Amino acid sequence: MKIEVRLFATLRNGRKKTLNIEVDRDSPVIEILELLDIRQEDVALLLVNGRDRDLDTLLVEGDVLSLFPPVGGG
Repeated sequence: MKIEVRLFATLRNGRKKTLNIEVDRDSPVIEILELLDIRQEDVALLLVNGRDRDLDTLLVEGDVLSLFPPVGGG
């Protein structure tokens, strides 16, 4: 099945902004992180189709996964 992955800020380093990925049916978000070589601690917020989800969320055909890193500042 195909999903779209959108990467933000530092998660784009060495990667494209938007990726279309072919994965096995009912793959959890954690598998996508492993596939993209992104550490769990490098993701502060993840959205599936615009809704806050967690690493165990199972993805389905056509889902859009957005990944955001922690943001620092003062």
